[in-house]
Amino acid sequence: TPLFSIAGAVVADTGGPLSHCAIVSREYKMPCVVGTVVGTAVITDGMTLTVDGAKGIVRIDSRG
Repeated sequence: TPLFSIAGAVVADTGGPLSHCAIVSREYKMPCVVGTVVGTAVITDGMTLTVDGAKGIVRIDSRG
C-alpha cells in the first residue's frame, strides 16, 4: 500500500472490483484495471501507459 502514494495507476493480473488493490485505488482516486491475466508480463519498466479504469483499458503509448 505505501507505493500507492507514488503510483499513477494500478494494473493487476488478478482481482476484481472488491479486491484490495481496487478498493485502495478508489480511495486514492487512482485509475485501476484488474484481472488483466497477462498485464504484468507485457508491461515493462520505462513504458508509458494510459490506464482507463472506467473502461478497463490499458494502452501502451510508448515502449520506453
